[in-house]
Amino acid sequence: MRSELLDDARLTVVGLFMEAHEGLTTKFSSRFHGHELSETEFEVLLRLARTHGRRLRMSDLSAQTSLSTSGITRVVDRLERNGLVARDSCEDDRRGTWARITESGLERIEAVLPGHLDDVQNWFTGLLEPVQLDALTDALRVVRDAVHPRAVAGG
Repeated sequence: MRSELLDDARLTVVGLFMEAHEGLTTKFSSRFHGHELSETEFEVLLRLARTHGRRLRMSDLSAQTSLSTSGITRVVDRLERNGLVARDSCEDDRRGTWARITESGLERIEAVLPGHLDDVQNWFTGLLEPVQLDALTDALRVVRDAVHPRAVAGG
């Protein structure tokens, strides 16, 4: 029985996914660091830049990045100190706060994106046939929605 469990195909697929994620993170991180951003800071700026109104409630930003409330607060604090993000009060909820990307934040993200998209092409999307990429995108949405249902909140 022991070897049957070790040979389970589910372990292979989740292992491949984790290895691919780690490999991509490694490939992408030097690009971000070259623009004085951590991987998490890049993700926060990109989410804000791609969101309608270029702002998200801090709680939604926390949910979308899988960071705790205190974790997202620390990241936004750093980005705010560097002039890349600003905080605004929520008009309809005194307890809520918006994180908004600044013009400097947009400029930083726009400086990173050409090289990052080259990296994505070289190490990920360019390795797959269009039908494989479409299927992977659909599959990842199903898994993301199951394990991370608040990931699209506020979008």
